[in-house]
Amino acid sequence: MPSSPDVSDPAYVRARAMVTLFERLEHLCEGAIAIDRGGRVIYVNEKYLASLGLKHTTEAIGRPIEEIIPNSLMRNVAESGEPILLDIMELGGEQLVVTRMPIEDEDRNVIGAIGFVLYDHLESLKPLLARVTQLESDLRLARRQLSNARAARFTLADFVGTTPAIAQAKEFAKRAARQSVTVLLTGETGTGKELLAQAIHNASSRAEKPFVSVNVAAIPETLIESEFFGTAPGAYTGADRRGREGKFRIADGGTLFLDEIGEMPLQLQAKLLRVLQEREIEPLGSDKISKVDVRVIAATNVDLRKRVSDGAFRADLYYRLNVLSIDLPPLRKCLDDLPDICARLIEDISASGDFLNARITPSGLSALARYDWPGNVRELRNILERALILSDSGRLTGDDFVHILPVSADALPGPAPQMTGSVVPYAEAEAEFEKQTLEHALAASNGQISEAARMLRISRATFYKKLAKFGLASGSPPV
Repeated sequence: MPSSPDVSDPAYVRARAMVTLFERLEHLCEGAIAIDRGGRVIYVNEKYLASLGLKHTTEAIGRPIEEIIPNSLMRNVAESGEPILLDIMELGGEQLVVTRMPIEDEDRNVIGAIGFVLYDHLESLKPLLARVTQLESDLRLARRQLSNARAARFTLADFVGTTPAIAQAKEFAKRAARQSVTVLLTGETGTGKELLAQAIHNASSRAEKPFVSVNVAAIPETLIESEFFGTAPGAYTGADRRGREGKFRIADGGTLFLDEIGEMPLQLQAKLLRVLQEREIEPLGSDKISKVDVRVIAATNVDLRKRVSDGAFRADLYYRLNVLSIDLPPLRKCLDDLPDICARLIEDISASGDFLNARITPSGLSALARYDWPGNVRELRNILERALILSDSGRLTGDDFVHILPVSADALPGPAPQMTGSVVPYAEAEAEFEKQTLEHALAASNGQISEAARMLRISRATFYKKLAKFGLASGSPPV
């Protein structure tokens, strides 16, 4: 007859405590699933099957966790050994409160991970979620106040993209940052000229000095001279008795960004040329000249050479501004960078609004890639923000853009797929976009599966599955 366990033995009590904890958690939670070190499912309880769309546990055992739960973080826990104690996961259109913990052997080596669904309804967590939402709102407000206090908040990392035209613009910007030369930024409206100007400033030795931005077209012609050069005390009737500093004086030591420089009146162009050549200004109504140390970055979305030939822009000023010219490409020529650009814009939009868990799906990217983007990145941000406002989930799909984004056959980049009427079939467009994304990732990584999967922020197992789906590779991921 077996002897009774020694309930005073610490090892026995510890072992029973772990078993009891697991049994209680499994009973109280809405679902449980476990994986091994390689990310394959080794356990799932019966309660979780319905949420996973499965009928039997055997349908999950041995499969990569990402095939059962898309975008699962279980593999991260198994690989890092770091738990994720409280998280909100979306599955099948529902939000679940989950916890994920590593599984260790007797020598404290991580051999897998286990996850529990604590709640499948969030009503009981509303007080906690309300508090988290308030803290996030306070953080966003603090960030906005900080960005207002520091005018130049963008860096070269914010100029997202790796396509050749963007890479060249970044390289020229880095070279400009090492010098104090005048820079001319050209490109269509909405391509990010002020962002790049701020990035150049922040990468330069002037980063701790002021960055002053002026939209030349927005200043009335009667006030533009005083705006730039300032006014002496009592310079004219109604002028401030203490005088007023102009934008050049305010930007002294730093950078002055002149947007829409092509709209500058001819009379002021001559004075600007003198400042660039002599590094000195003369306030309106004063006979005193003072030195300034300002780097000028100008921007335009018009052809300045044509304006020179039309007599609307001084040739000598054009050549003085065009010491280093950086052309910013339109968005329609950088569609390979669309996923990264969207991700950065959504991150920025989420930081300035109440959009929790906002993200875009492959079908959403497919819809955006078919549009011509005359307003470029500025228009893209507008469309994403509008879609998030109208979305109930924050998960943007192709359907979210149907009524706010005109998509036609003429807007499709490259060879058009088989058409039905004037619109590409939705499933076909989505599949083609997904296939091209995989091909681009493979090309960019020289065929290295792990690197390609990392670029796309998906697991190796999911990447292999998608390759097989499109006939780009055969077989299963190595074990």
